[in-house]
Parts: sequence; structure tokens; C-alpha cells
Amino acid sequence: MRANFIFSEVWIGLRRNLTMTIAVIVTVAIGMALLGVGLMINSQISGMKDHWSDKVEVSVFLCKKNDAFPQCKGSGGVNAQEQAALKTQIESLPQVERVEFEDAAKAYANFRAQNAGNTVMLSAIQVGDMPESFRVKLKDPDTYGAVIDSLKGAAGVSNVVNQKAILENFFGLLESLRWAALVIAIILVFAAALLIGNTVRLSAYNRRRETGIMRLVGASNLYIQLPFVMEGVIAGLLGGVVAALLLIISKVFLFDKVQAYLANTPLTWETVATVITLTMIIGVVICVLASFITLRRYLRV
Repeated sequence: MRANFIFSEVWIGLRRNLTMTIAVIVTVAIGMALLGVGLMINSQISGMKDHWSDKVEVSVFLCKKNDAFPQCKGSGGVNAQEQAALKTQIESLPQVERVEFEDAAKAYANFRAQNAGNTVMLSAIQVGDMPESFRVKLKDPDTYGAVIDSLKGAAGVSNVVNQKAILENFFGLLESLRWAALVIAIILVFAAALLIGNTVRLSAYNRRRETGIMRLVGASNLYIQLPFVMEGVIAGLLGGVVAALLLIISKVFLFDKVQAYLANTPLTWETVATVITLTMIIGVVICVLASFITLRRYLRV
């Protein structure tokens, strides 16, 4: 009988405040979805950083004949003896783990593989346009500064490029997207808490006579408050379910599509399931807390 009464009161409250309840569900859904997207982006960034951390290299490009770089002017290119001397110099650096030479033909093959769909660029670039280089693998990618300082201006070197710096710019963009999603999610969660509070307050006001009668017959505070809290829980659960659907859609149509342009670090369904579980718990907890806080202030029992 008590359970039937509580559920009937919950149904009455949801029906009387249907518009506000829908607004709460939508706000919770969008807020939790954005929070989940931020967590999924964070997982993707962490996976990419782990993937690339041991693959980043320093590229030491060699002077070619008639190069426009100031340090290469008047140079007829780098001969085999100069290449060997430069390789020995690079290998002697304590930060260097491995050095590989990439000639123009190999560089051109890599260029064609990376730009297979750009026929205009492929037709404009020839093998002779590609610079030769040393690919330097570092023991610690964070020590690239000392290596670059040692090799810039060295005889036969036209330019030194650190791949880690390029990746850091890309990761910085992803970090900005993540924080933007999290900030918007926090704002929407706050808005959802306010909506939940207003919904509970309206429901308590509409049923103030029934509440007074229940108090007079000796009903406990928890028994009186439980229907109002259950309304918030149901709204939070429904919002969490909608957010879960949005996260699944974003995984299939956003993260999986973007994965084609990134490293082989796919966002797993296990991670998505963990994020969905976490966001649903957060959504329900926020709804419960908002309901209790509102009842303590506005429900006089």
C-alpha cells in the first residue's frame, strides 16, 4: 500500500508538471551528453598521446643544390662524406636513440602515400624536389630542444623540424574542444539543477494540503519527501538514457569517422559504456541533491 501510494504520488507530480519535467529531461540529456563527449575526447587524446609518445622524431633536412635556405646558399648539396660526418655527429648526442637516413626516393614514396588523393600536388612534385633527411628517434621526446639547438646551423643542414611540436598544436586544439564541451556541460547541469528545484517546489506547493494531512497523521519526513525525490530520479534517469543514445550516435558518426584521419587509437565501446554509466550516475545524483535541497528549503513538514 505504501509503495502504491508513493508511485501514485510520483505519477501525479510528473503529470501536473509535465512541461517542466520535459525541460529537466532535455537539459539533463544535453548536459550529460556534452559531459560524456568531453570525457570521450579526453580518452581519445590520452590514447593518441600514448600512441605517438614513442614515435615522434626530429627530422634533420639536408641542403640540396640551389636551396633557398641562407645556410645552404652556395652549397652544391651534401655529398656522401658530409652525410656520414653529420650522421656521426647526430649519433654522438646523448639524447639520441636511433638515426635513419631517408633519401629523396623514399621521401617521395612517403609523400605519394600521404597525398594519394591530391592529384594536383602529386603532378607538381617530383622526386628531385624532395629533400633528403635524417630521422632521429630520441630516448625522451621532451629533450628535443637540446638536439635542435645542437643541429641548427650545422654544416649541410637546411632545417630541423620537431614532430612533437606539430602534434602538440593538434593536441592543444583537441584540449580546447574538450574544455569547451565540459564548460558548456557544467552550465547546462547547473541549469538542470535549477529546473529540478523549481519543478519540485511547484509540485510541493500544489500538494501542500496532502502534505499537511500526512504530517498530521504521523508520516515521517522521508516518507513525505520520497515522492518528490523520485520525480527527480526519474527525470534524471530519462535524461541519462537520452544522453546515452546521443553518446552512442556521436561514437558511430563522429569519433569513428574522425578515426580515419588519426592514429590507430580507436575509441572502444568499453570506454563509451564507462562514460555512459558515469554520466547517468552523475545525472541522477544531481537530480536527487537538487530535490533534497529544494525540499529542505520549501517543504515545511
